[in-house]
Amino acid sequence: MSFERCQSITSLMAGFNKTWFIAGGCAIDLFIGKETREHKDIEFAVFRKDQLYLKEYLKEWEFKKVIKGEFYTWGNEFLELPIHEIYASLNEEKIEILLNETKENDWLFRRDVRISYPLNSVWSITKTGIPYLNPEIVLLYKAKYTREIDHQDFIAIRDYLDNDKKKWLRHALELHEPEHIWLQFLY
Repeated sequence: MSFERCQSITSLMAGFNKTWFIAGGCAIDLFIGKETREHKDIEFAVFRKDQLYLKEYLKEWEFKKVIKGEFYTWGNEFLELPIHEIYASLNEEKIEILLNETKENDWLFRRDVRISYPLNSVWSITKTGIPYLNPEIVLLYKAKYTREIDHQDFIAIRDYLDNDKKKWLRHALELHEPEHIWLQFLY
């Protein structure tokens, strides 16, 4: 089992004193504890309120913000929705960073603010110290434009989800994607 890229992000972020966590398919594998498929990229998330701290922390890096699929230089402005995706590069290293919404003590789903989660329950940490976004939230993000790899992630993790995680995901999907195929497997 190799989570080298996740470990390298963890090393890079070791001095960052705000919350961050691995997201996407890698987070699914971190929850399970083994790699279930090859990951072409790696992304991590920070809370939107902490974006300028991140930019200062990685000040040697070049940042691009993504607007409607196009890359633009990110100056020092505070990025608001709908911008939620940033790319940072340094030499040959490239990282995708996702901004997550919060309000008081809750994480908010940016696509549907009726869906929330207690802020202190959004992420977990592996035994080796890698923080990751909890799988039920990763799956909610993957539900909108579900690709084959997203189905693979769902199949890989569904038997690992406890009843509370399944119930939360089922409720979130019923609100946001009420026709989604995954709903039939969450009872």
